[in-house]
Amino acid sequence: MKDASPATPSQTIYLKDYTPPSHLVDSVELVFKLHPTQTRVISKIAFRPNPDAADPTFYLHGEQLKLIRASIDGQDANAKVTDLGLTAQAPDAPFLWEAEVEISPATNTALEGLYMSNGMYCTQCEAEGFRKITYYPDRPDVMAVFTVKIEGEEPVKLSNGNDLGDGTWHDPHPKPAYLFALVAGDLVNLHDTFTTRSGRKVDLNIYVRDGDLHKTPFGMDALKRSMTWDEEVYGREYDLDLFNIVAVDDFNMGAMENKGLNIFNSAAVLASPDTATDGNFHRIETIIAHEYFHNWTGNRITCRDWFQLCLKEGLTVFRDQQFSGDTRGHAVERISDVLQLRARQFREDNGPLAHPVRPESFVEINNFYTATVYEKGAEVIGMLKTLIGDADYYEGCDLYFTRHDGQACTIEDWLKCFEDVTGRDLAQFKLWYSQAGTPRVKVDESFHDGTYTLTFIQSTPPTPGQDTKDPKVIPIAVGLLNEAGEEIHATKVCEVTDEVHKFRFTGLEAKPVPSINRNFSAPIILERDQSNAERAFLLAHDTDPFNKWEAGRALARDVMVRMVTEDATPDQAYLDALVAVARDDTLEPGFKAMCFSGPSNDDIQQALVDGGVTPDPTRIFLTGQTLNLAISQTMQDLLPRIYAEMQVDGPYSPRSEDADRRFWGNAALAMLSRLDGGAQAAAQYASADNMTQQLAALGCLLRAEVGEAQNAAFYAQWKDDRLVIDKWFSMQVSHAKLAAAPAKAAELTAHPDFTMANPNRFRAVFGALAGNSAGFHEPGGSGYALLADWLIKLDAKNPQIAARMSTAFETWPRYDADRQGMMREALTRIQAAPGLSPDLSEMVNRILAA
Repeated sequence: MKDASPATPSQTIYLKDYTPPSHLVDSVELVFKLHPTQTRVISKIAFRPNPDAADPTFYLHGEQLKLIRASIDGQDANAKVTDLGLTAQAPDAPFLWEAEVEISPATNTALEGLYMSNGMYCTQCEAEGFRKITYYPDRPDVMAVFTVKIEGEEPVKLSNGNDLGDGTWHDPHPKPAYLFALVAGDLVNLHDTFTTRSGRKVDLNIYVRDGDLHKTPFGMDALKRSMTWDEEVYGREYDLDLFNIVAVDDFNMGAMENKGLNIFNSAAVLASPDTATDGNFHRIETIIAHEYFHNWTGNRITCRDWFQLCLKEGLTVFRDQQFSGDTRGHAVERISDVLQLRARQFREDNGPLAHPVRPESFVEINNFYTATVYEKGAEVIGMLKTLIGDADYYEGCDLYFTRHDGQACTIEDWLKCFEDVTGRDLAQFKLWYSQAGTPRVKVDESFHDGTYTLTFIQSTPPTPGQDTKDPKVIPIAVGLLNEAGEEIHATKVCEVTDEVHKFRFTGLEAKPVPSINRNFSAPIILERDQSNAERAFLLAHDTDPFNKWEAGRALARDVMVRMVTEDATPDQAYLDALVAVARDDTLEPGFKAMCFSGPSNDDIQQALVDGGVTPDPTRIFLTGQTLNLAISQTMQDLLPRIYAEMQVDGPYSPRSEDADRRFWGNAALAMLSRLDGGAQAAAQYASADNMTQQLAALGCLLRAEVGEAQNAAFYAQWKDDRLVIDKWFSMQVSHAKLAAAPAKAAELTAHPDFTMANPNRFRAVFGALAGNSAGFHEPGGSGYALLADWLIKLDAKNPQIAARMSTAFETWPRYDADRQGMMREALTRIQAAPGLSPDLSEMVNRILAA
């Protein structure tokens, strides 16, 4: 990576060009004199030349800074300043750099660097925000010990590490600048303690603005459970005297793992039964665990360069998925993880934004905080664990933590630990990091003289910049069932390494029914001729929970596709299979609800594209309505009993047992609402004592188009709670019918509570529009034009969010010529907008390249 002075902000950076930094840093001392528009940042940085550097030029990144003074060893540095940084003549020996700069947090609308949120100072430095605070080698392979003093009127002043008093903080662990954090404001806190397994007491705090303290106990409980789990499963103990979390309203991400001072989007930490749903509680638990787990996988060991982002993110997502499985049940958690992977990452892999888990180049690193880096990165870790086994996996992790503590590392460093533990050559496995695209595995089968043979044929379609792909190592877990539904061959991991690879199972009395890719052991698309009768059989008998659910989903997808393409009626065998699931008392309520959730619009669209059919989002939506009504009518005799049995007595608890009962009960409510016109939903809305039940009922009423009174009452009740009103904004658009969705979104942008300055509110409206497939893709193109208008407006203030929201257009090549033309026109209009940021420009260019 070329991290010397770039010529322009839009320069392409390549992994192959990485060079070590010219100088290393031993210590950093910072003084912040806070002021909304004239904050002074005084730095004292101990530099030394890097003997491994190829280029000795002393260059510091810096953007949107007003340089007041700069010196080297007390002498004027004579720095040459540009919009992107500065250079100076540095000695060939260790030296002290001192500088003073002025910045304006109050006008920093991009929410990168030091900015203000509702009167509170806060930072976001990942990936390259520290260069907007002071001049520094802002790259992850420069690590240093930081001491920070904060001066200002704010009663609470926080930074990384341990509190030395009087607004002074010291972090004894070397860290890159992207992990720097500062918060100052009028805050209150929930305090608790945690005792590590070695007996050391750690003070824990969650800081929030006044009025939110009652929403913090669940977050604190999740933090303590995460700390315990990391000690028990990975042997990782916390290493500071203090761990602080701060809730911030205006935040581009979900949360940030800054060492000792995690900064969270308020939506990712604040929860109470009356304002947060079961889904919110689960998300909060997951994100708190994720950011805490980063203490070792991301902070103590970080990335050498941003191409290695998956090293910390993929591994930490895998760890938080493990935690959630242990906490809430592995079957439903695995299904949820795969649903997210397929909805976001498979779509990414199959379009113009496809890129490897470890990209080869980028223009704007913020554009690579993607599902491929995170979710597919986690799947790669899971495959590694499957291939080498649990014992070797944890031994390899221990070696990684020991060998690389305090270092900035690469994927090669990570894999070498497992090669050393197992003696395996992981060179072919590493292709998962360098090749983009979702592998497709075709399955052929034969049975002769008691031997059953499975033949796997793997291929990966071309992706941008990669026309041909080599065979990967693919672990495919397989089990075999007999015609009575009994398992006759326990799960075996078939390690596919060749383009064509055969596996034989001997000693069988009859041809078995295979259960392939159990627990979704590899992130692949399986291509196999399978009858609906076999799918129904697996739905009824498979002992692997994931494949049991997968069979039902495949059955539903086939039914929907035939209804769309052939005007077929809902398949009775599928409806009967759902009734059997509902009647099966051995199944968990959450699993049943998952089986009834049905395939997404994107699933159906991709299935149609794979079959050579151009998808019509409007037709798909209407077909889904028809199928849902048929399911409800088939289930009508069971629904009242299911709904009644799933009601939870006693005070609200977010524990998984209660949440799963509400999940299944509300699925039954949705079906009832299609039959009773919303009568039961209105009763639930009136009696609901928690947000899960209230919001589920409101959703049913809006879908039935009878919820105007409750919708108005909901807004009136919660108009002063910003996180609940985000939900209200989202529901107005997501439940708008067909072509009405863009008009509703446009109407909401004129609402007095709408602001594009807050990322959560902007996502609530336009994320819901993009997610309402039939509405966004309405034939007149109003959805495309509206989103383009607002992305151009937002880009001038917050390029990062504008770029991320532009992915709504990434599937444009799959639609009919009229829709393609209108989406291309919208994208071209964005592309031509004056002053377009590198963030949004890169994304639009990549999307249009399709």
